[in-house]
Amino acid sequence: MTDQTLNDYMQTRKEWFEKRLDTFLRKLPITEKLRESMLYSLMAGGKRIRPILLFATLEELGGKPDQGLSVAIAIEMIHTYSLIHDDLPAMDDDELRRGRATNHIVYGEGTAVLAGDGLLTAAFQVLAEDPLLSETLKVQLIAMLASAAGPEGMVGGQEDDLEAEEKVLNLDQLISVHRRKTGRLIKFPIEAAARIAGASEAEQMQLSAYADNIGLAFQIGDDILDITGNQNELGKPIGSDLDNHKNTYVSLLTLDGAREELAKQIDRAIGCLNEIGLGQSVLAQLANYLLHRTH
Repeated sequence: MTDQTLNDYMQTRKEWFEKRLDTFLRKLPITEKLRESMLYSLMAGGKRIRPILLFATLEELGGKPDQGLSVAIAIEMIHTYSLIHDDLPAMDDDELRRGRATNHIVYGEGTAVLAGDGLLTAAFQVLAEDPLLSETLKVQLIAMLASAAGPEGMVGGQEDDLEAEEKVLNLDQLISVHRRKTGRLIKFPIEAAARIAGASEAEQMQLSAYADNIGLAFQIGDDILDITGNQNELGKPIGSDLDNHKNTYVSLLTLDGAREELAKQIDRAIGCLNEIGLGQSVLAQLANYLLHRTH
């Protein structure tokens, strides 16, 4: 698949997904200001990389995007809630996200907190109400998502990241933080798609390892872009990690070292795909996309 074909695939899947994402939230009988705040951040754009990874995994395993739609909506809601809360004054205190004022700047801190809370809880609602998945599978996926997003995963990783701001971590400690803070919510859609598609044990094992590697690669790429990126392309201030005294792969390994580590993680990810005959798949192209992305 060429870069242009991959870009076309990502754009097509993104547009298909966003139409359904918007429709779901507009159907909920909720307070209008709260809905506006939730939609403001949820529909602010972004790469939609987590849903795209889910759809790509499903399709490579013979499934269809519709089978994973509710899971994709749930993932994106949780990812968005985490961004709203991450931008709050109590956390990173950012005023710009995806080229627009952050949620709390537009709607106030109270409504921003509630918008994040609303997205988090609605995520489990949409998954629980999915008509295409069996009850057994829904329970499994809800448990997996709660683990990935909660104190065992993203929330715990975020807390460790806050605790580490005035400390210097070694590489193993940094990897541990980012496997949970960023990696778990990238790993979940791939593992969820494998479950939905009925993948073999060997396929599930290699896809899980692939997901581990690209989860770290995604965070390393973010750390690099925080130094080298263009604010207009990123839609947020450059150098915020440095300003907030965060441990990053760049601060620990230098810029060149971080780039080497990024390439290493991508090589490992594609190696996992080779083991199950997916070395030339969309998933492999998505891994390479993470190596060269500029936003």
